[in-house]
Amino acid sequence: MDSIGVLLTCPMLPYLQQELEKRFRLFEFWQFPQRTQFLEEHSGSIRAVVGNISAGADAELIEALPKLEIVASYSVGLDKIDLGKCREKGIRVTNTPDVLTEDVADLVIGLCLAVLRRICASDKYVRSGEWKKGDFKLTTKFTGKTVGIIGLGRIGTAIAKRAEAFDCPISYCSRTVKPDCKYKYYPSVVELASNCHILIVACPLTPETHHIINREVIDALGPKGVLINIGRGPHVDEPELVSALVEGRLGGAGLDVFEHEPEVPEELFGLENVVLLPHVASATVETRNAMADLVIGNLEAHFMNKPLLTPVV
Repeated sequence: MDSIGVLLTCPMLPYLQQELEKRFRLFEFWQFPQRTQFLEEHSGSIRAVVGNISAGADAELIEALPKLEIVASYSVGLDKIDLGKCREKGIRVTNTPDVLTEDVADLVIGLCLAVLRRICASDKYVRSGEWKKGDFKLTTKFTGKTVGIIGLGRIGTAIAKRAEAFDCPISYCSRTVKPDCKYKYYPSVVELASNCHILIVACPLTPETHHIINREVIDALGPKGVLINIGRGPHVDEPELVSALVEGRLGGAGLDVFEHEPEVPEELFGLENVVLLPHVASATVETRNAMADLVIGNLEAHFMNKPLLTPVV
């Protein structure tokens, strides 16, 4: 398989890049500033694309690669891949589900605790010497808070399971009612937000879920509510979120993703009721290596005419 051309769209885990180089003829797209010229020269030899949450395979790239057979995403999200174009051209698509579920769900609970208990602000309080001047102010408990989850898929279900350990009543909103689900269902995000203390975004990013968190939802969540987003930045109308936090119309937020990453609204930097993370929900050594193994496994399966491990298209 070392003659098969694989296009890596952007820098990724060194382990993944090394494993790809061992098996395939690897092209690192970011190393070629003249991309149009590069594609013209190598389009006939590239049969696979490996992308991620930052750079996938849009219609333009797909059209430029007539020999493309498979797009393997080094993420569970598929919003950077033109799935319609892939279906149209018979190009297979894979992602990396399941292996990152536990880490993402763990981080959600961490964000809930960090926001409500002001863990980051407390740490800063000690380091700055403020503790010597007096005790830190009282915070809010997590146990028993009503948790609303947007999207009760693999990750949403894992979050619910963890929140239940804190005696949190669980409710959810999704495209359909989940059969045999014991959690309370709300048909709209506004209704869900109106009936929970903590609202967690855990759904895929699609045209329908773009800005699913808007002013109406934020106002329904209210000045004592907390928003947690580990989905995608564009799930949230970011200017509306910023204004709600600055004005005190929303109680707090734990954000792992942002609308224009790595750009983050500077208005959030001084707010101690906001915890900001650099899109690291699945960023553990164990999980990222497992994701890389899935990418490699899917590519090998495809080119050996075996069933894909995690097919999407």
